Amino acid sequence: MDGTVLVADDDRTIRTVLTQALTRAGCKVHATSSLMTLMRWVEEGKGDLVISDVIMPDGNGLDALPRISKLRPGLPVIVISAQNTIMTAIQAAEAEAFDYLPKPFDLPDLMKRSAKALDQKRHAPKVVVPVREAGDDLPLVGRTPAMQALYRLVARVMNTELAVLITGESGTGKSLIARAIHDFSDRRTLPFVVAQSADLQGIDGPATLLAKARGGSIVFDEIADYDADTQGRVVRMLDMLGDKAPRVMATSQTDLATRMEAGQFRQDLYYRLGGVTLHVPSLRERVEDIPLLAEHFLAKGERDLGTIRRLSQGASDLIRAYSWPGNVRQLENTIRRLLVTATETDIAKAEVEQVLGQQPSPEPLTGAGEGDRLSASVARHLKRYFDLHGGQLPPPGVYQRILREVELPLIEIALDATAGNQAKCADLLGINRNTLRKKITDLDIRVSRRRKLM
Repeated sequence: MDGTVLVADDDRTIRTVLTQALTRAGCKVHATSSLMTLMRWVEEGKGDLVISDVIMPDGNGLDALPRISKLRPGLPVIVISAQNTIMTAIQAAEAEAFDYLPKPFDLPDLMKRSAKALDQKRHAPKVVVPVREAGDDLPLVGRTPAMQALYRLVARVMNTELAVLITGESGTGKSLIARAIHDFSDRRTLPFVVAQSADLQGIDGPATLLAKARGGSIVFDEIADYDADTQGRVVRMLDMLGDKAPRVMATSQTDLATRMEAGQFRQDLYYRLGGVTLHVPSLRERVEDIPLLAEHFLAKGERDLGTIRRLSQGASDLIRAYSWPGNVRQLENTIRRLLVTATETDIAKAEVEQVLGQQPSPEPLTGAGEGDRLSASVARHLKRYFDLHGGQLPPPGVYQRILREVELPLIEIALDATAGNQAKCADLLGINRNTLRKKITDLDIRVSRRRKLM
């Protein structure tokens, strides 16, 4: 790697680490904690690459990007930030940053991106479109790789004409993603229309929707629930779009490809909607973001209600370990309730248990495709098991502990199905009867013979 890199970050440790790594890679490095110093270097013509933090003691790194682009067209800028929201990713993309990485970042990954930036000549800069101010109520927060990848994809597609299909479980924030795509695109001043199945009924239904949109954005909400007739109306509506057509988006909790293969969703509609597919991960798929979101909602509650609350360690651990079948929406409602019901500044574990104990039990996922397979369920369980150790390895003996967890319910259910007949149970499981007896003893399984009802 060859070139001069300008590093701007108010964290001395980060400056030191980046300076050492880049120097070892063959680069010259100028490092500073001041945005003003960085801009002076840029004006003087120094540097082949800029690596900059967002929040600096004397300014905002994102705000400086248009000026850097104007002063030094083609100078690549990699933005690093602890502000792990979709806002940061979108603003970095709109300001023509070469790349964006959340803190804490992976150093080898940053080095690869830096090498690519130094080797790749940038195209002439595009006209920077001003973005609206970030709303404090936008809970699209996350530093996990899944969320950061989603942010980058949103930033890339928001000003294209491609249709967007947004998938994910209930409560993950699909509608928020659709709204963000609209609000930060060049259509932001035009209407944003959410269409339900009922809005498409009648002779004038589709035409009325198009009139409301006026070239803005139309979102077909939970389109998998549309019946065959309504799906046909959507197809005909999309076929008659003219020059001032609105941006088309759709949301779905279920896998449309699976429904299409089952004959429950029109093939022609599926391909019209699937220009770009954005999957919004569930909280179970991004466990490390749960405390971050909880703190976000606590801060929001402090602003809205004037109530200062913190999670005790026990409460935080419980919230992190909970499965959250209702995802972000359920988490937000839980935190809002705790803001009202908690008796002390530090929310106790028992108070969280009381609220979560009144939550509905998780419902089985429907239409999940691969999620219906046992292997997929086990994989999700194991990923969560490792995630809950906070980046540390679990205690030794994982293999036997996991096998025990699987064997115990399997043998218990098999014994129940065979009315406690161990010979039949062993045959059902495909194992030796003596092996079954040993496992029953080791797993402390209570066997009771019963009359089987047939």
